[in-house]
Amino acid sequence: MLKLPSTATVMALAAVTALGPLATDMYLPAMPAMTEALNTGPDRIQLTLSLYMAGFALAQLLCGPISDRFGRRPVMIAGLSLFLAASLLCAWAPSVEWLLIGRFLQAFGGAAGPVLARASVRDIHGPIEAGRILSYMASTMALAPALAPVVGAGLLLFFGWESVFVVLALYAAVMLAVLIFMLPEPLAIEQRQSIHPRTIMANFRLLLSQRAFLGYTLVNAAAFSGLFAYLSGSSFVLIEYMGVAPTLYGVLFTLIVAGFFVGTLVSGRYSHRLGRDRLITQGTVVCATGGIVMAGLAAVGVHHPWAVVGPHMVFMLGVGILMPQTMAGALAPNPQCAGAASSLFGFLQMTIAAVVGGLVGQFHDGSSRTMALTIGLMGLLALLSHWLLVRRRKET
Repeated sequence: MLKLPSTATVMALAAVTALGPLATDMYLPAMPAMTEALNTGPDRIQLTLSLYMAGFALAQLLCGPISDRFGRRPVMIAGLSLFLAASLLCAWAPSVEWLLIGRFLQAFGGAAGPVLARASVRDIHGPIEAGRILSYMASTMALAPALAPVVGAGLLLFFGWESVFVVLALYAAVMLAVLIFMLPEPLAIEQRQSIHPRTIMANFRLLLSQRAFLGYTLVNAAAFSGLFAYLSGSSFVLIEYMGVAPTLYGVLFTLIVAGFFVGTLVSGRYSHRLGRDRLITQGTVVCATGGIVMAGLAAVGVHHPWAVVGPHMVFMLGVGILMPQTMAGALAPNPQCAGAASSLFGFLQMTIAAVVGGLVGQFHDGSSRTMALTIGLMGLLALLSHWLLVRRRKET
């Protein structure tokens, strides 16, 4: 096997992790066109996003514990293979029902990448350095959601919505080749766990009994749910309600990702100097500020693209600061079951986000109000969760 150097290994793991945002963001500009092509309603197309997140969440409960027993590489290889096949099913779906099945299977396979990339970083770099490495990984993978809507809009314009899923299949094929031929197994033999259900459940009970794990996970889930509320509603709000062209939507989305990118750089740069919890405090304050401003503008009737994009850039700046640190904080105390910790962390994150995204789609009234109010609420919940479950734990 041709082994990559350490920096290239981090970049490869970031590229595998990017599969998740690519699969959610690349087809956002195509959602209105898919609604028309498949002769269905916006709520059904929005369900493809929530169902993807639900499948992603469910799969994480399985792939982490399995990887604690058999290693990270074989589980990632199996997951990416399923993702590739499911992407082709989505591309050739004759109806929205087949598209929903394809999206669920796509999520079930794609979950292995992000979950096990996080666990691999914990395996390789340990509890302290993992926060800094995850921050720089997040900076690298921020290119994926920045480019994905622009690429998706271009593919929609020239080749139709089906081409988005063909490109996702090709990306998965490249990642499979990298995993098979270049990435070594990061989990040592002596650290492997039993796959017996009692062992898995004991690990999950241990994690759920830890106030730190719950605190970091809920802060992350609230912030991620605010992001997912935007993903679920923004294409309909900006393209259909505000008249933004799909190509311009992709450009505006890059500004959203720019906020996240800057946040991850701040998180990595000041990880050692400020410490994990101070950075998370700052991130939750920034999230809450951006969310409250967006909700306030929508509540008083300001319906303009910049009333959505501007505040959400601020929200995403906070997400970029807190997300890598909450991941590292949740995984740090549990080296003996890092895969299970990453699984449960991701399951709670994705389940809460899927519910929030589904509610945004269900109660979408054609304007930006539902989406904006949801993002504001998620920012406040992130701030409150950090105060109640992390800061108060340290004070006591």
